[in-house]
Amino acid sequence: MVKQYNILGLMIGVLFLLLAHIPGVAAMTEPSGQIVNGFRVLDVTGSGDSPEWVVFRGDYIKFKIEPGMIDPILSIPSLAIEQKLVSDLTQAPYFKMKAVGIFDFFMGPLGGTLKVVEYNRVNYEAVSAQQAQQVMDVFSPLILDVRTPGEYARGRLENSILIPVQQLQSRMDELSAFKDEPILIYCATGNRSTVASKLLIDKGFTRIFNLRHGIADWVRNKYPIVK
Repeated sequence: MVKQYNILGLMIGVLFLLLAHIPGVAAMTEPSGQIVNGFRVLDVTGSGDSPEWVVFRGDYIKFKIEPGMIDPILSIPSLAIEQKLVSDLTQAPYFKMKAVGIFDFFMGPLGGTLKVVEYNRVNYEAVSAQQAQQVMDVFSPLILDVRTPGEYARGRLENSILIPVQQLQSRMDELSAFKDEPILIYCATGNRSTVASKLLIDKGFTRIFNLRHGIADWVRNKYPIVK
């Protein structure tokens, strides 16, 4: 078993190295908007243009509307979304992007498309519960939980530290010693951890593993948690 883990570690290391030297692999359509307190914020100008926004699966998105736009209704029929928007971003509703695809949206007289894509970088790997256990055995990574304190208290991976995704940008310095070390990130189902992975990679972190389906899949596969 130890031999298998060593082979896995070698294969993952070689994969990172090879991908980093393949032209075009790191190239990727940049997402729209910016991350603010864990949410991807998309600016709505009301200029009459037809926006073509790109976001990642797992993003929690909010729309920042101009003050002159009076509570427009956001409609994304394919996602069964019909919601009034407000100009106060702190009170604005958010929407979880669960599925990859291209979706038409309407916002009053404004219309456009929302493209949801998978997050992919050469220094990023989405892993199953079994692969995550192997990563832990081989690399002894920092284990980062990005859920809420309440979720963390109800059950967590052993030796994990908690930084909720909404606080990650302001607490990034706490992880600076691990910039070139492996980090395994998880949340409940793999959405918030995807957002957290991108935040860390954008800040120069080089070895990120994301538990693809979260602690829910970890428990489903009968791996241990602590309380």
